Order: sequence, then structure tokens, then C-alpha cells
Amino acid sequence: MRFPLSFAAVLPACVLALSACSSVAPVNGSGATAAAPATAQDVRQLGEIVDLRSGQRLSAEQLLAQLAAAPRVIVGEQHDQLSHHQIEQWLLQQLQGQRPQGSVLLEMLNPDQQAKVDKVKPWLQTDPVVRPEHVAELLAWQRNWKWEQYGDLVMTVMRAPYPVWSANLDRSEIKQLFIDKPAVQGKHSNLANDAKVHDKLKDIIRVMHDNQIDESRLAAMLSVQQQRDRRMAERLLAAPAPAVLIAGAYHAHKDLGVPLHVQDLTGGAAPLVLVLAQQGATVLAPQADFVWFTPVVVPAVASAK
Repeated sequence: MRFPLSFAAVLPACVLALSACSSVAPVNGSGATAAAPATAQDVRQLGEIVDLRSGQRLSAEQLLAQLAAAPRVIVGEQHDQLSHHQIEQWLLQQLQGQRPQGSVLLEMLNPDQQAKVDKVKPWLQTDPVVRPEHVAELLAWQRNWKWEQYGDLVMTVMRAPYPVWSANLDRSEIKQLFIDKPAVQGKHSNLANDAKVHDKLKDIIRVMHDNQIDESRLAAMLSVQQQRDRRMAERLLAAPAPAVLIAGAYHAHKDLGVPLHVQDLTGGAAPLVLVLAQQGATVLAPQADFVWFTPVVVPAVASAK
């Protein structure tokens, strides 16, 4: 898919460019999906979980025990995969049962929505009868994060006793970053790291724009992407622990995204990273601690409007 390159069009594109997918979903010979999305009841049997540090296969319960022991966890998803949101919902429900959850942070929430979240959350904890779609309206949920994908997950965390934090930038901030193109500071995340991080991110951005992007816009998108990663890292470090950040897979990758910024800010170890990916995707040990491979599901293509 080729994105238009006017400023007005590139701005929303850069908001989502690196968070949309961790891999491209293949289609089988008939054009049908390879598997149906999982229900909340059967996510434990969905796909295959691998501890990338040892190469061992894990059960969902074994993974859960590892995550429960960590003060900070990043879960990287493919945004258009319903099964990934169902896994996240199951993980958060189970983690809360093993130890009190300190907080959950969502890439899908911007700072200008935080006051709405803080107002709606106490009301939802009184267990009112309310349509989920009305909650979406009260939160000013952004249309680009499809509610049919995220609704159940959002309702779960909003009804839970722990705080829910925004982890993204506001659109106004992104617009200014697109103009100013500031660089982040830190040996892990900026050019001091032999330009490897920047080069990888630029390659991803080029691919997502069919190489139809000039250097000025490329530099702007790189700046926005890294500033978003820095914001997520700052919020994750400030949030009550144990904290779970849910974001796109590229944001979660230990060699590209938020973990590098956590290391820059703390000088310590990176958070524990779980990447959710479709079967056939390549996820390596430098990118994540764990990967949960899910059956391939090709998202329905929305009709043009």
C-alpha cells in the first residue's frame, strides 16, 4: 500500500507506521484465512509459546509465571489481530489473580484522553449496565484503533481496580515533532549506537511506504517514532509497578524500541518483552524474551469510503 506524501496525509500515517504490524500475514492458496480467531476461553491452546532465551516451548501457565515475577512487562502486538487482544485480555486477568496489578499502559491512549479515563474508570468499577460503545464515546476512543478489535480488552482494564495510563503522544505533539525532528538522547537509542537503530527503523519506514518517501519525511518519521518510544518508556517507568505496556510489536522490540529507551533512562536492564506474532514470522532472541506465535488470520479489508 502506497501512502500519499502530502504533509496532511503523512502526519496520521507516521502515527501508525511502525505500530501497525509485526509481520505480513500470508494467505493460503484459496484466499481464506488459515485459522479463526480464538475465543477468550481457548487462548491457552492457541499457537505456540517460545522462551527465546532458552529455545524451550512453554505452556501459557509457564509464561504467566515468568511475567508475574517481572516489575515491568511490554507486550508487543499486531494491531489487526483479534487473537492478540484476546491473549492480552487473558494475561491481564490471570496476572491480577497471581499478584496485584500495579497499572496497565496502552499505546492506544493519548495524553488528552487521560482525564476521561480517570473519570470513567471509577464509575465502571461500580459495575453499571452500559453499552461498550458508550464507553468508547466517553473515552473519545480513536477510530483508527478499531473498537471491534479492542473493545473487550479496554472494558476489562477499565473495570479493573488498577490505574490505566496513556502511553502515546498527542496529535499536536506529533505535528510539532514532525516539523522540528528532534533527536533522542541516549547511547542505546540514538546515533551513538553506530546508527544501527536508526538504520533499522529507516528501513522499516521505507518498506511501509514502498520506498516512496523523501529523506526529509523519513527523518521526520524517524524522530516521531523514537519520541513515541521515549514517551512510552517514560510512562512505563513512572507507572505503578508491576506495570504492563501494550503496544505495537516494533515498539516492543528490544533492539529497536521502548526497551532501549528504558535502558537509556535508567542505566539498568530492559523490561521483560513478550511479542505476539503470527506463525511464520521471524522473532529472534535480541528482539524479545518470549514470543507467542498465533495462527495466521488475514484481516478483512475495509471497503473504501
